[in-house]
Amino acid sequence: MLSPFEVIETIKMIQEENLDIRTITMGISLRDCCSSDGKVARVKIYDKITRLACNLVRVGEEIAQEYGIPIINKRIAVTPISLVAESCDEERYVQFAQALDRSAEAVGVNFIGGFTALVHKGYTGGDRRLIDSIPEALSATRKVCASVNVATTKAGINMDAVREMGSVVKETARLTAAEGGLGCCKLVVFANVPEDNPFMAGAFHGVGEPECVINVGVSGPGVVKSALERVKGADFGTVSETIKKTAFKITRMGQLVAQEASRRLNVPFGIVDLSLAPTPAIGDSVALILEEMGLEQCGAPGTTAALALLNDAVKKGGTMASSYVGGLSGAFIPVSEDAGMIAAATSGALTIEKLEAMTSVCSVGLDMIVVPGSTSASTIAAIIADEAAIGMINNKTTAVRIIPAPGKKVGDLVEFGGLLGSGPVMRVNEYNCEEFIRRGGRIPAPIQSMRN
Repeated sequence: MLSPFEVIETIKMIQEENLDIRTITMGISLRDCCSSDGKVARVKIYDKITRLACNLVRVGEEIAQEYGIPIINKRIAVTPISLVAESCDEERYVQFAQALDRSAEAVGVNFIGGFTALVHKGYTGGDRRLIDSIPEALSATRKVCASVNVATTKAGINMDAVREMGSVVKETARLTAAEGGLGCCKLVVFANVPEDNPFMAGAFHGVGEPECVINVGVSGPGVVKSALERVKGADFGTVSETIKKTAFKITRMGQLVAQEASRRLNVPFGIVDLSLAPTPAIGDSVALILEEMGLEQCGAPGTTAALALLNDAVKKGGTMASSYVGGLSGAFIPVSEDAGMIAAATSGALTIEKLEAMTSVCSVGLDMIVVPGSTSASTIAAIIADEAAIGMINNKTTAVRIIPAPGKKVGDLVEFGGLLGSGPVMRVNEYNCEEFIRRGGRIPAPIQSMRN
């Protein structure tokens, strides 16, 4: 039973500190939609998604209104389309992406994820066709998000896939150049991808998931920053305890929304992803949390240590609040979606090299990084390889969502709109790595993968 103080505290968090539910994401299995006839498969996909998700948006809006909790996005994640579509003999999967887009439009969700291939150990025919189709698919749709997993701690890094993804990112940017390379905002390259991630662009419905499930992703950097303001000057033990208690409250709210959505939709509750996901709104920033700990600006020496403390405390507090924590869970550092990160990158305090160091202790990786449009495919591939190596060696999820903005140079600002924000174009190391990327093959799994 909530006390009056806790009710007032939660209302303050919502009204003044940008507390919200980032997303309700319905996961839907499409494994029973396979067909040797692509047209038949697409009809099955559309019919199943629109049948199961027809009430998702309405229920989300009802819960938001009844409980006074903002629910920013309603989303869908589906079985990797590379698995579903390879039963047919079509050479391009763009029409599958368009079928997903139509179904998302029909039910009114913000995004649909699952134009996905898992190639950490090698390709199937369906994987190759899907990856080849990504640039056109993302330029021909509005709501479809794509992801590719190129590495795991158990398998190592598929460097052939890494090399190809460098070219795919470049081509996606070219085809969406009129929108600043917007297609790349909907494309993420993973290592150790989780199967229950509710956040775009990396969401898909894993093969170990139920037929249909509800996952929730929370937010709340502004709430954590406000809590730290009340313990200004305290030691790091106090800082950690304060963040843990705050993360507990945020996650309990997410659990409440998830269970209520599950009950009303008659769909099993999956997980709460307790990631601190920022928005471009002033004050709703992970960077500002780090600065509240005593850094002049995010990117200064000490930033990685501060982020490590934050990520650990968020996980500890959230795990106490819910028995079903999953997804990515921790602290996101997407540059274009975080007002503090944007300011730090614009001033030069935050560089890609510093961000890479930070990704060794954060929730994901190099997220929403805008680089010059002239950046080569091999350089993009090498950045992906570096992040995959961090994930592989540390047995954690890492990812790259990078936008080589066509026609833009260092210092320019690219506007994406909405939750995607605006990204300052960051400097990239210009030394050549093409010969390294051209080698291909597979970087073997590390010795720590031998845990059986």
